[in-house]
Amino acid sequence: MPATQSKRRTYYDELMERGYSRRDFMKFCATMAAYMGLEASGAAQISEALMTHSRVPVIWLHFQECTCCSESFIRSSHPIVADVILDKVSLDYTETLMAASGHAAEAAMHKTMEEHYGEYILCVEGSVSTFGGGEYCCIGGRSSEQILQETAEGAKAILAWGSCACNGCIQAAKPNPTRATPIHKLVKGKPVIKVPGCPPIGEVMAGTLLHIITFGTLPELDRVGRPKAFYSKRVHDSCYRRPYYDAGLFAETFDDENAKKGYCLYKVGCKGPMTYNACGIMRWNNGVSYPIQSGHGCFGCSEENFWDNGPIYRQMASFPGFGIEANADKIGIAAAAATGAGIAAHAIATNIRKRGILSSLQEEGKDAEEKLDNPLT
Repeated sequence: MPATQSKRRTYYDELMERGYSRRDFMKFCATMAAYMGLEASGAAQISEALMTHSRVPVIWLHFQECTCCSESFIRSSHPIVADVILDKVSLDYTETLMAASGHAAEAAMHKTMEEHYGEYILCVEGSVSTFGGGEYCCIGGRSSEQILQETAEGAKAILAWGSCACNGCIQAAKPNPTRATPIHKLVKGKPVIKVPGCPPIGEVMAGTLLHIITFGTLPELDRVGRPKAFYSKRVHDSCYRRPYYDAGLFAETFDDENAKKGYCLYKVGCKGPMTYNACGIMRWNNGVSYPIQSGHGCFGCSEENFWDNGPIYRQMASFPGFGIEANADKIGIAAAAATGAGIAAHAIATNIRKRGILSSLQEEGKDAEEKLDNPLT
């Protein structure tokens, strides 16, 4: 271990100095372990890592974006999320939050890159402009692509925060005037972890980074590079309105009686059945709410090309799962038919069973009569 790293303070040291109690620390570890889907020993593993590991150097870049990812992060349900990671990140480099500016800021970034080559985590918020030499997004006289390639070279791993960095988001929507490009299409030879969402949930961001800190490895990823712990289920699967969908009860408009009753928003454009995210489980702003709970359908922000996947407020043409051609208009009818068929089948089976019992009893009765008529047989 380099001498410069051995002298650095641990996360636990920093938190105790900031006034947090041991109880606060353990509650944070338990909460994050639950969010990350770890087994019972997960909280102990996280606490051990934060008590013994020195702070991981992080460079946090901002390109074509609105800073909503940082905003979501600092409004996490637990203040330690921001204090243990984001406040400490500012000691390395982040254009939005660091106190330094100009040449001093650039010097801080290059110092981290040189002293911790191959060790630091590169976090990128925003897409990269590749049109005309990248003049649509320049920092300090250099294009965003130049800065990305320079910082990615010595990074241990790259975290693409939010849909802008993961799939280009609205900047990449047609006609994409800046040729906005997601990070994984520009960086080669380095692991890129996608944490999509507009914005992603603060605890999802923290959990992804904490996994690297705790285990020293990248989290298990799905086929498109997202952490499975947070992107393995569809929003539809954990939605509290799902029973209405299954029953064929839908809001037809945002202000009809069905909408007021909290019926499913599928017919007004909800993309929950095709969107993988933890929105319905973890939610935003201290777990208070998420779009569907506030009365607005999911518009699929964690999926690629979601701005170009059709009008946000138009029902999807079909939804696989109830038969290839099934859709919301037929599900209720099919469910009712299936219920009726089930009742009929049950009645028929019951009658057959009863007839079998009667036949058996009749046979037994005949045998008994024959024995009485012929006692010697």
